[in-house]
Amino acid sequence: MGRSGQSHIVAIGGGSFRQTERFGTMEATGLLRYVLDLTGVDRPRLGLIATAVGDSSEWLLKMYEAFRSFDVDLSHLALFPMPNVDDPREWLLEQDAVYVSGGSVANLMALWRLHGLDEAMTEAWESGVVLSGQSAGALCWHVGGNTDSFGPELRPWAEGLGLLPYSCGVHYNSDVQRRDLLQRSVASGELPDGYAADEGVALHYVGTEFIQAVTVDPDGYAYRIERDGEEGVKEFRIEPRRLASTVDV
Repeated sequence: MGRSGQSHIVAIGGGSFRQTERFGTMEATGLLRYVLDLTGVDRPRLGLIATAVGDSSEWLLKMYEAFRSFDVDLSHLALFPMPNVDDPREWLLEQDAVYVSGGSVANLMALWRLHGLDEAMTEAWESGVVLSGQSAGALCWHVGGNTDSFGPELRPWAEGLGLLPYSCGVHYNSDVQRRDLLQRSVASGELPDGYAADEGVALHYVGTEFIQAVTVDPDGYAYRIERDGEEGVKEFRIEPRRLASTVDV
C-alpha cells in the first residue's frame, strides 16, 4: 500500500495524548490512530517535531514512548543546536505522516522559515505526507489564530504557513481567553474566517477543504467562525465523529 495521493491536514485542538497509570508517561489517543490511518500504509513512517518546545529531549522521549504500541517507524527532526539530519527536506519527504507538538508557534515558524522548512512542509503536503499536530502544531498550517507565544495574555497571530486559508482556534473550551479573542479577531478582519476545536477534537482537511471533525471526547465539538457584517461574527457548532478514546492493540 502507498500514499492516498491526497493532501491531508489534521489540526488537533488538544488531546493527542493522555497520561497513563505509569507516572510521567503518555499514550497516544485515537486522534493519532486516525492520522496514521490516513496514510494508507501498513507500517507508516511517522516524523515527530518538537521544535515549538525547543526540541525538548524529555518531550521527544515521551512521544516515542507514547507510540510504543503502534506498528510505526518513528524518527524525529530537531533544529537545536543544529539540524539532526543531513537534509531536513529529504527527511520530510520520506515520511508518511508528520506530527508537530504544541509550544510556541511564533518561535516554531521563525525557525522553520530560517531553515527553509516552510517550503519543505508545503512540498511534503503537496506530495501526500499527512501533516498533523496539536495547538502550535495545529495553528501553523493555517493563516493564524491566537497564541501565548509572547506571554500569558493571548494575542492574535497571522504568520502561519497559510496552507489552509483560515484562522484556527485550539483549546477552545479549556482556555477562557481563546473563544472571545478569536471571535473578535475574525469580526475585526484581523484574522480570516476559520475553524476551532475543543479539547479532544481534531479538524480534518483534504486539500484546503474542511471535511469533518473527529473527537475522543463525548463533550467535545468543533466550530465554524464567520465574519458577519462590519464588526460582527457568527459561530456555528459542528458535531464531530466519535472515535475510540484509546487505541486497541
